[in-house]
Amino acid sequence: MAPSTTSALTLHINGEKHTLSVDHRTTLLDALRERLDLTGTKKGCDQGQCGACTVLIDGRRAVSCLQLAVAAEGREITTIEGVADGDRLHPVQQAFLDLDGFQCGYCTPGQICSALAMIEEHAAGWPSAATEDVRPEAGVPELTPEEIRERMSGNLCRCGAYVSIVQAVAKAARAEEEAV
Repeated sequence: MAPSTTSALTLHINGEKHTLSVDHRTTLLDALRERLDLTGTKKGCDQGQCGACTVLIDGRRAVSCLQLAVAAEGREITTIEGVADGDRLHPVQQAFLDLDGFQCGYCTPGQICSALAMIEEHAAGWPSAATEDVRPEAGVPELTPEEIRERMSGNLCRCGAYVSIVQAVAKAARAEEEAV
């Protein structure tokens, strides 16, 4: 008897549990979009290069086109649909809206999810390739436009809204700092 190629799994997405049966080769992206109708996460290149499918898994950013759904079982997944608090936009979403951090909007969900994690990574003191002094005693680096560009470099915008995206991320990061 041939081994089964499907698994029943429970995914924790945006605070809700979803139980489904999937082929072992199903990506998290395809499970979200095709099985659970969570279509805010976009399929761009389907090769992990554009960032349009970025979601948060246990608070860390992940390109969902390269993540198998079965490997996400038991982990906390946040998609763009889970970012707002009811009708109240998250400060990152509001900053993107206020500063035109989007044009066609296709990459925006991935940009926003990436920005959420990026702001947390920066606040925790994680250096980037643009960080001049990576010594722990140097503290949290200033969140300059160069830092933001480097930290968001895994998310492409084919419309070229990068200037506004950097401004939106900087505004949201300042709002998070002031809230602490």
